[in-house]
Amino acid sequence: MRIAYFTHSLASCWNHGNAHFLRGVLRELMASGHAVAAYEPEGAWSLENLLRDHGEAGLDAYQSAYPELASARYAAIDAVVERVSDSDLVLVHEWSEPALVAALGAARRRGARYTLLFHDTHHRAVSAPEEMERFNLSGYDGVLAFGETLAAVYRAQGWGRRAFVWHEAADTRLFRPPADELPDLTHTLPPPSAGEGTLRSRGGEGSDVSSRGSPDVQAEPFSAPSLPSPDPLRGPPSPAEGGGSARSPARAGLIWIGNWGDDERSAELETYLFRPAAQVGLPLDIYGVRYPAAALATLKRTGARYHGWAANAAAPGLFARHLATVHVPRRFYVERLPGIPTIRVFEALACGIPLVCAPWDDSESLFRPGRDYLVARTGADMEGHLRALQADAGLRQALAASGLATIRARHTCAHRAEELLTIAESLRAPATLEATA
Repeated sequence: MRIAYFTHSLASCWNHGNAHFLRGVLRELMASGHAVAAYEPEGAWSLENLLRDHGEAGLDAYQSAYPELASARYAAIDAVVERVSDSDLVLVHEWSEPALVAALGAARRRGARYTLLFHDTHHRAVSAPEEMERFNLSGYDGVLAFGETLAAVYRAQGWGRRAFVWHEAADTRLFRPPADELPDLTHTLPPPSAGEGTLRSRGGEGSDVSSRGSPDVQAEPFSAPSLPSPDPLRGPPSPAEGGGSARSPARAGLIWIGNWGDDERSAELETYLFRPAAQVGLPLDIYGVRYPAAALATLKRTGARYHGWAANAAAPGLFARHLATVHVPRRFYVERLPGIPTIRVFEALACGIPLVCAPWDDSESLFRPGRDYLVARTGADMEGHLRALQADAGLRQALAASGLATIRARHTCAHRAEELLTIAESLRAPATLEATA
C-alpha cells in the first residue's frame, strides 16, 4: 500500500509529542512492506525552535534512532496535493494548516482514489472548538481520534461510524528496558489475557473493527552504559559505544519528562510531583520546554533539577537511570476528555520504569491500574506511593513487569499499524466521495 502522512514535523519533537508516535508507526508500516512518505511544511514551528535552541545537533538523536525515516518539506499546497494523488491512503494530522486540509479534501471530492483520514491527537475539539471549525473536513472518509471521548465529539458532529478510536502507543523498537533488567521483568508476571487488544471504532452497533491479529513484537532490550550522566541530545548507545552488555547504572531519584505549556496543569504538578518528591527526599530531574520564569522559580524552590529539552530518542536512557516516574495529565484530559493517557504513559511503561499517576480515569481499560501503575488520588497518596517505591524493590519490579507486559501485548506501534490498515480496509474508498460529513 502507498501511504502518505502529513505532519507538522517528523524531524522535530520539540513540544511536538505526535512525532513520537508517528515515527514508530511509520517505521512499522515500512517494515511490513508498505511504501510510506511523510510530508511537513517548510518553516514548521517545532523544527524552527529546535534548531534555534540546539542547532543541527538537535536532530542527531532522531537521525540515529530512525535512519530509515525522512520527510519531504513543501511550500506550495497545490503541488504537494498533486504529489500524493497516486497514494492509497492519506492521513492528515490536526496540526496541519487549514488550507492543506481543505485542499486534500477537495481533491478527494473531485475523484482522488485514496482513502483520506483526519488524525486528531489534541484537546482542541473541546478546549478551542472555534479553532477546529477552521478545518473543512467535507471530503474526508473518516477521523482517527486518539481516545473514545474525543471520537464521541466527532460522532456528535455527524461522523457516526466513520469516527475511529486510534490510540497512541509505544515504539518498542526504541522504548525498552535496559538489557540486564529485561530477564527479571519478562519472567515476573504473565502477559494480559488474549483478546484485550481489540480495536473498536465505537460508532454504534455493528461498528467494532477487530485488529487482524496482534503482532508479536520481540524488541531487543536497550543497554544503558555506565556513564556519569545521560546526554539528553542523544539516543540509546550502540554496542560499539559500550552499550552492548554493560551493567546499567544504579537507579536513583525521580524523572519527569514533559512540557510546561499553558498552565494547563501547574497546580497539579505542584500537588502531585514537586511537593511529594521534596517531602520524600527523592531527587527530581525535569526535562521539557516552555518553562516560564515562574515555573523555573517553582522548580528551584522545590529543589527540582531542570535540564531543558531532551530528544525523545534519548528518553529510554534517561528512564534507565531513575527509580520511578510520574504521570500528571493536563486538566482537559481529566475533566473534558477522560480516558486519554497521552504518549508519555505508553513510553514509560515500555521502558520498564515504575509509574505513579495523578488522578486519571482509564475509562477504556487500556491498562490495569494498581498493577501496571499506581494511582494517587491526593498529594498525600502520591507521597505514600513514592515512599513505598523508594523502599520496596519488589514493588518496583512487579509494577515494571506488569506495565511492560501490557504494552507488549496491546500497545505497541506495531499493533497500531495493523489497526490502521484494518480501518482503511473497512472504509474501502469508492472512486468518488458523494456523501460528505
